[in-house]
Amino acid sequence: MFETMTSRPNLVLLAAGGSAAMLAAAFLFQHVGGIAPCELCLWQRWPHAAAVLIGLLALMVPGRALPRLGALAALTTAGIGLYHSGIERGLWPGPASCTGNGGALGGLSGSDLLSLDAPTGLVMCDKIAWEFAGLSMANLNLLASLVLALIWLMAARNRV
Repeated sequence: MFETMTSRPNLVLLAAGGSAAMLAAAFLFQHVGGIAPCELCLWQRWPHAAAVLIGLLALMVPGRALPRLGALAALTTAGIGLYHSGIERGLWPGPASCTGNGGALGGLSGSDLLSLDAPTGLVMCDKIAWEFAGLSMANLNLLASLVLALIWLMAARNRV
């Protein structure tokens, strides 16, 4: 029974489904919860989308290459999540375009910021918008993506 659960197709479904669930959660937080994503949050979504597509292909094409590519996608979003987590915790500076270190707002005066022509919808990457048990969404993405990468690697071990 354990061998059936850990078959390549089941592992591919679990890994790609995990990325699909991560994307669904991100869109729910954004569109239902009203938590707008920052630039790095958006970056973290792309590898999950790629992993879903890779998973669909891997269900049709045997071999180890596609699961390995899925693992790479999961590790990519985990890496972005690690980078984002460090920025949120003040461990290193983030991109000037979305952090409080001057960034896109640095050149604006007070009157510019109060103007109706001021930038709107700018979400800062160094501010934690939501936490659960002390973990931000970037932290949760990092941890979940590492688990998904392991599942992809398990799928890559199975040829069929």
